[in-house]
Amino acid sequence: MYKKRFESVNEYKKYFSALIEKERKAEKDFHLNEIKRLSGIERQKRGRGILGLRMKYVGDFLDFKIYRFNRNNMPEHQIKVGDIVLISRGEPLKFNQEATVSAVGRNFIEVYSKEPIFRSKLYRLDLFVNDITFKRMLKALEEVQNYEQKDILLGKREPEIIEVNEKSEILNPSQNRALSKSINSEMFLIHGPPGTGKTTTLAEVIKKHIGKRILVTADSNVAVDNVLEKLKDFNVVRIGHPAKIESNLMKHSLDVKIRRDKRYKEIEKLIKKIDDLKYLQDKKTKKPTPGRRRGMSDEEILDLAKNGKGKRGVKAEWIKEMAEWLKIQQNINKLYDKKNALFEEIMHSILDTADVVFATNSAAGGDFLENKNFDVVFIDEAAQAMEPGTLIPLIKAKKAIFAGDHKQLPPTILSNEERLKFSLFERFTALYKNIYHTLEIQYRMNEKINNFPSCEFYECRVKTFEKIKNIIIKDLEIKEDENFGGFEPLVFFDTKGKFLEKIKKGSPSKYNPLEAEFVVNLVDKFVKAGAKEDYIGIITPYKDHEEYIKKLLKDKKIEVKSVDGFQGREKEIIILSLVRANEKEQIGFLDDLRRLNVAITRAKRKLIVVGDTKTLSSNKTYKKMIGYFEKNGILRGINESR
Repeated sequence: MYKKRFESVNEYKKYFSALIEKERKAEKDFHLNEIKRLSGIERQKRGRGILGLRMKYVGDFLDFKIYRFNRNNMPEHQIKVGDIVLISRGEPLKFNQEATVSAVGRNFIEVYSKEPIFRSKLYRLDLFVNDITFKRMLKALEEVQNYEQKDILLGKREPEIIEVNEKSEILNPSQNRALSKSINSEMFLIHGPPGTGKTTTLAEVIKKHIGKRILVTADSNVAVDNVLEKLKDFNVVRIGHPAKIESNLMKHSLDVKIRRDKRYKEIEKLIKKIDDLKYLQDKKTKKPTPGRRRGMSDEEILDLAKNGKGKRGVKAEWIKEMAEWLKIQQNINKLYDKKNALFEEIMHSILDTADVVFATNSAAGGDFLENKNFDVVFIDEAAQAMEPGTLIPLIKAKKAIFAGDHKQLPPTILSNEERLKFSLFERFTALYKNIYHTLEIQYRMNEKINNFPSCEFYECRVKTFEKIKNIIIKDLEIKEDENFGGFEPLVFFDTKGKFLEKIKKGSPSKYNPLEAEFVVNLVDKFVKAGAKEDYIGIITPYKDHEEYIKKLLKDKKIEVKSVDGFQGREKEIIILSLVRANEKEQIGFLDDLRRLNVAITRAKRKLIVVGDTKTLSSNKTYKKMIGYFEKNGILRGINESR
């Protein structure tokens, strides 16, 4: 099913261009079809649309206009910072305007827009798709022919792996092994299981390359900023939309650096001159619209004005005013050319003198890095990116270092195309046995929580750092309560078929109301025992179940998220609510064991799993996990007491 090797560049291009088109169509169709199929109220219920918003102009930032949309009773929604939204009067298929979300609050959403947003009494916002990334993937495919390491990419030649005697004082021996193999190898993969310090290791490897032209990317803005945070003391530049960059890192953004350059004052003077000329144009001249010029060319208008003549029923006075407009426009165009040239000069000098350039995989294919090449590219969270997305930054450098974990979440796709879930990171691990090193010491979780995923997914290679082996919630001054299994790090509550899953009409998701109530009751017990709300995280694989739990929690500030929402995150206490309980013993997409791996490795001191053991045991890994809890922790029925 998954293709590992390719005979030629043409075969590679044909294979992936078809997959890109399939995914692009699926993403666009998903939103457009839902907008067609559902009423605005129904789409609002699903969190992908918001109706009845009022708009206020907030001000300008860089080249963007900021607008705030608000409602007193803002519904729950999935719109987040960085998303592209459609703004409409209520019927987005008839007329809309696109903008980028810059801030989200309890009762408001702010957006950045290049153009002024139309006036209306009330507005509707809808989640949409950004087509740019797909275009950049296709462009990268076209450029594979010129990529220096295309033989490695196609699977025809093993990369040269060279280990050197180099280390960092802040890394452990396993991390230093990855570092020593990354410095002189053509390509290398740092495989980082949960809690093993993958990003820290990657940052130390990057530091060893300072002095070379370095590009650092990841599929998400959050992942890019996580690496940037560790390297911010160097001369770093972050490319990306200001709305998508962490506010504390904004000073490193290319936009801000350009505006802080002393040469930018000249650009501001040019902008002022342009604005003044435009004002003069509007007030003192007539624009030569097709109706006014009546087929006359610019040269003809200028020539007639010079001789004080009219033509084709157009008065000499009008001809003169149109000629004045054209003369002013010529000056405006010259000023624009001068402004753009100076902007480019500043931009290139900033990028060319930077120690490290940061961007998302997609942004690496944008105008700022057009025709720019690097000595080495570092790609973080590489197992979560579709191969064509990884290709965008990859082809910009001869050498590449990847960091990721193909045993955790795969790339997120909307099409049913499984081949896109097979990342380049995973393909390389399958092709080349010496290309990667697995980090072997984890610093996140109690040893009991670690040992099952270590042996189930990582051949028992991931060991727990000595000082955290026995961390428990008692250390946080939480009182012991047998209702949540006391201080025991591992607790499994078996719902014993008494809490059955349900499905909402028209929804592909699942929820389990009684299980949700049980989970919320556990939260209450923790809070009463002294646990701070931000110690606790609730993970569930199903969106409808997530929303049901959130309603039950009311005003409690407990994070409730899908497995995807908790990737790369951690909490002192995790409650995993698995939902599935049915007579047919079907577990659906829970059988994607990479999701299970992520879910059970987010907890530091206590992991509670709530589920129906009979239904879950239809899968051998879940059955094995239940046995592990019974042997090494607590396995208890919902009505049993100790």
